[in-house]
Amino acid sequence: MTLTTRTAPGARSAGSSRAAMAAALLAAVAALHLLVSGQPLGAITGLLDGAADGQAEKIVWELGVPRLLTALLTGAALGVSGYVLQATLRNSLAAPEFSGVNPGAVLGILGGLTLGLFPADSAAGALLAALAGGALGGGVTWLLSAGRDPANLVVHGLLGSALLAGLTTMLLAYQPSRFGNALRWLIGSVEGRVWEHLAFASWWIAGGIALAWACSGLLAVLAPSDDHAASLGLHPALGRAIALAVAIALTAGAASLAGAIAFVGLVAPHVARRLGGRVLAAAVIGAVALAGADSLAQLAGHLLNGTHRLGVPTGVITALAGSAVLIRLGRSQ
Repeated sequence: MTLTTRTAPGARSAGSSRAAMAAALLAAVAALHLLVSGQPLGAITGLLDGAADGQAEKIVWELGVPRLLTALLTGAALGVSGYVLQATLRNSLAAPEFSGVNPGAVLGILGGLTLGLFPADSAAGALLAALAGGALGGGVTWLLSAGRDPANLVVHGLLGSALLAGLTTMLLAYQPSRFGNALRWLIGSVEGRVWEHLAFASWWIAGGIALAWACSGLLAVLAPSDDHAASLGLHPALGRAIALAVAIALTAGAASLAGAIAFVGLVAPHVARRLGGRVLAAAVIGAVALAGADSLAQLAGHLLNGTHRLGVPTGVITALAGSAVLIRLGRSQ
């Protein structure tokens, strides 16, 4: 007798409903982001109609849309990276910034700029430097926690992050004149990215999210315990190495676009799990969270400086909001 499995109509309709809700949420946040950026509604509608010939429409297309896509891509990458780290390390406080990966990626970018390895506007150079630095940061954390329970890796990640932050401070002290340029990498900002940066980083982040989604089964096996993974025929160390490589690649892609954006990778996975979602849900929630945070940053800039633009880095907003969530999570441990 042959058994066939079919997807229940209710499951298909539930999945379609969630996809429609995610699309509607992304569209609403994107519209809000473009409106808060100060662009007139006529310019936005003209862009949607394909009539981007006027100056206002060109400004939206060349400045507003790249900034929005930078926020969405960066948030999605961090959300998925945090989800992978939390599932793999079995720690609800695991996040790119607490595992040495994000500080290492920023150190790699600043180190490459200081040594003149790539120009400041090089998208490929920033990504490769972030990847090398992220791997270094993850490696330092891994060495500090060698032979110990992976669930306690966050503690060693904080130690590794402190070491990497010290090296970054040394770089800034070595060339103080670069501090103004380094500030956007240290705090995190989605401003100033253009289509060239997005064209290079978008495929990297999309590919990383696709790999994380393909590893959903691997993450589900690793999440309970190493014994559970071994009983199902998976080598825990090998599976963890694959998952961490994906997380490092996604964090490097995010850092190459926006620098050290904090707490999105911590919060988005928690919200995704509460909503019953996994990798793709973490990507959508991370994208929405960072685009919303950047909208608040732009709004704060308008309010604080009247009619003139005062740049408020997006990383400031995520740090303030994420600190409250971190305190809540810390008390629940």
